[in-house]
Amino acid sequence: MRGFSMTILGLTCVAAMGQTPADLVLRNGKIVTVDEKIGEVQALAVRDGRIVAVGSNDDIDRHIGPATKVIDLKGRLAIPGFIEGHGHFSGIGSAKMQLDLMHVKNWDEVIEMVKQAVTEAEPGEWIFGRGWHQEKWDKTPSPSVEGFPTHAALSAVSPNNPVCLRHASGHACFFNAKAMELAEVDANTKNPPGGEILKDANGQPIGVFRETAQGLVTRVASASSDDSPAAVEKRLRKQLHLADQECLSKGITSFQDAGSGFATIDVMKKMAGAGELGVRLWVMIRTGNRALSGNLDKYKMIGHADDHLTVRAIKRSIDGALGSRGAWLLEPYADLPSSTGLNTTRVESIAETARLAAAHGYQLCVHAIGDRANREVLDIFERTFRANPEMKDPRWRIEHAQHLHADDIPRFGKLGVIASMQGIHCTSDAPWVIARLGRARAEQGAYVWRKLMDSGAVVSNGTDAPVEDVDPIRSYYATVSRRLKDGTVFFGDQRMSRMEALKSYTINCAQAAFEEDLKGTLTPGKLADIVVLSKDILTCPEPEILNAQVEYTIVGGDIQYQRR
Repeated sequence: MRGFSMTILGLTCVAAMGQTPADLVLRNGKIVTVDEKIGEVQALAVRDGRIVAVGSNDDIDRHIGPATKVIDLKGRLAIPGFIEGHGHFSGIGSAKMQLDLMHVKNWDEVIEMVKQAVTEAEPGEWIFGRGWHQEKWDKTPSPSVEGFPTHAALSAVSPNNPVCLRHASGHACFFNAKAMELAEVDANTKNPPGGEILKDANGQPIGVFRETAQGLVTRVASASSDDSPAAVEKRLRKQLHLADQECLSKGITSFQDAGSGFATIDVMKKMAGAGELGVRLWVMIRTGNRALSGNLDKYKMIGHADDHLTVRAIKRSIDGALGSRGAWLLEPYADLPSSTGLNTTRVESIAETARLAAAHGYQLCVHAIGDRANREVLDIFERTFRANPEMKDPRWRIEHAQHLHADDIPRFGKLGVIASMQGIHCTSDAPWVIARLGRARAEQGAYVWRKLMDSGAVVSNGTDAPVEDVDPIRSYYATVSRRLKDGTVFFGDQRMSRMEALKSYTINCAQAAFEEDLKGTLTPGKLADIVVLSKDILTCPEPEILNAQVEYTIVGGDIQYQRR
């Protein structure tokens, strides 16, 4: 603490000698800086978007001038702004523009929502929804295949409207008869590489399309929309605006976007440049190798628009999701012995992406959920690092890293690979993880945060929104409790402490993006990105964490959200 006192003294003496007053002061609070050299303080001062001083009320009061905005925290907790470590920014906005199926209790409720939507739609108009998950329903639909409903009841209420209902994971879609008819999909349609059309005992499609098979029908839906540049940009702007509002209301000051195309990045750049985005975006480019090779140098940007847009990473996917049995496994699924999941992108293609990333100075972020998928990606990374010894600190990432073989866990720390994980996925998926993997595999390698941290790996946190609610409080709670709705705990030895979980949502995410000098702690000189909470999530009884509310979201010293 001696070094801390000297730092504060130096800063405040400058203020006393006529330094420009602060724009914003937070005082009388519990301010957890997440900077181990500083620790907890009572107040902080902000000027020109940066933190200029932290310390006691008396220390910081010297920075107050006639125009300084002063917030009395009244003992409340202030922490670095949450950094969403893996989400889909435009997807959050898009989800708000269609049927929200995240909270339905069963297939009957889905049908009723679609039935109502049909009454409000024109004949032939597509109806979209997202968020359903058969494993979360209170009853298994009848008839069903692998627990998934068949399309008959849905098609009956929507005979003239094609329907597209995306699974919560994003790795499957449900289509009605009209949609399949328009796509010319029937019993004779073959599975595309990396995808599967789920069929009944008679060989008829039931409406569920896994992974790449979704594109057989979604391409028809896309062709039906206005794809003029003006219309596309208008939709994107609305999606990005809705996502921005949602994230700010949840205390998120930075968002690591897990895959956007060039057209979306173009609109993000326009909006950031015009000051239309409150949240800071760090974006992974998601497209094929041919498009990447011609555009990587053009699109790379760091700290654009006052640090509101950075593009320095590439996103690829090698497998699907566990819930839809698309995760690529080393051994068959315990509840489907005929399948080891799906390899959605050829290993050779991702290896070529790795070559491009290394050549152009990009981080590579690969979606890998199953243990086979994770091993293949680690192998690609290791070969690339060996071939490029000048890459001293690449910080390449595996997005999700949910199910690992014991032999591969130490490789994260050894290779310096970021485990970009989502705490909320653990407790959300846990009810069916053991069914999919068997208890031994689940205990060995499912959401093994503690084992990864012990390997020396950086584990960052997030929600994968809109797969889950973007709320960091819920994901933080899952990370420290691993407690399911029924009260049981999913392999509690892998829990993080409360401070470790806070770091996973702040400084660890910053490190995963090469932004630790800008974000992640409330250190003088860093961006003044701060969230104030109604409860002290570091010390309150565990169940009360979920009751914490965001009081203020502050980005660059500007109050972007205040609870009313």
